[in-house]
Amino acid sequence: MKKRIGLLYGGKSAEHEVSLSTAHAVIGALDFDKYEVYPIFITLDGEWRRGERLEGPVNTIEQLQFGDHTATLENNITDFLIDKKQESTHLLSNQQQNSSESLTKQSVHFDVIFPLLHGTNGEDGTVQGLLEVLNLPYVGNGVLASSAGMDKVIMKQLFEIAGLPQVPYTHFIRSEWVKEQEAVLARCEQTLQWPMFVKPANLGSSVGISKATNRDELVKAIKVALQYDRKIVIEQGIEAREIELAVLGNDFPKVSVAGEIKAVTDFYDYDSKYKDGSTTLIIPAELSQDTIASLEDFAKRAFKAIDGSGLVRADFFVTADDKIYINEVNTMPGFTPFSMYPLLWQETGVSYSALIDCLVELAIERYEEKQQLHYKRD
Repeated sequence: MKKRIGLLYGGKSAEHEVSLSTAHAVIGALDFDKYEVYPIFITLDGEWRRGERLEGPVNTIEQLQFGDHTATLENNITDFLIDKKQESTHLLSNQQQNSSESLTKQSVHFDVIFPLLHGTNGEDGTVQGLLEVLNLPYVGNGVLASSAGMDKVIMKQLFEIAGLPQVPYTHFIRSEWVKEQEAVLARCEQTLQWPMFVKPANLGSSVGISKATNRDELVKAIKVALQYDRKIVIEQGIEAREIELAVLGNDFPKVSVAGEIKAVTDFYDYDSKYKDGSTTLIIPAELSQDTIASLEDFAKRAFKAIDGSGLVRADFFVTADDKIYINEVNTMPGFTPFSMYPLLWQETGVSYSALIDCLVELAIERYEEKQQLHYKRD
């Protein structure tokens, strides 16, 4: 029996375009003999639009965008929740349901939802919370891990509790900057050394990140970051290699080989990741066995620190004398065939399509475990 999958992509996020690329790639890799695939597009305005069941891969990303995302339409997310005629839930999990009629004609019972959303309003626990309330199986991290993995400040605090080494950092919110700008700058200069990296706390794909080598650049970088978030993280820059590992699993996660990022620019920014192709990915990275063992241990500890499930990419700095610092984890990493996460697993022996199959099974495994919980007293 085919599993019915709802692919959720797009989103009201600065990483909307990245999500579309991910969806296009995943659709191209899905085995349509195993799955019934239904696209669910979220526009930049936050409108939810359902597509017809896909019979095979699509040729262009434009085919996945249903209608003009600039159109002023009523947000029809309610169409996913309530059948206006029957007042019944549309998105229901039902492993036995085998109807193959169009999603636009009747309720469709999904075996699993596959969120392919990056950034805010998708990777941050918001959509995961909705899917939890609807009692739907879904791929990837849960509410806590997603929200903690998105907020770099909370993430760092959890890593600190877990005993994971990190570079020095400080953080503040917009109101602090507005009222006490001089005090914020003084704190940065007193606790950190140049260069510093300024980041929005709740964003991925290196959006809004800047490098500052003096106070003037720091002020400009903070103003850029505040365009994307009310909370800002400032980290001390260090001379180090950028190493990444992929984590896959639920309670007993596995770790891939390590990969190294060599960016031509000062750091691995948005253009380096998705546009200009100037970054070199070295897989596997050349590291000592002791360093690899430590990285694998840290990656698993980071995964467990946020209560991860499904997938996580763990990013590290490794200095010339093999000191390791965890940078961050990404709970929905880039997921095209040319992204680091799938490439790491490919080098480890897991193909792109097999990786997708594994993630679907992990989602169902986690869902079935949750169904064993009691929600009332005996």
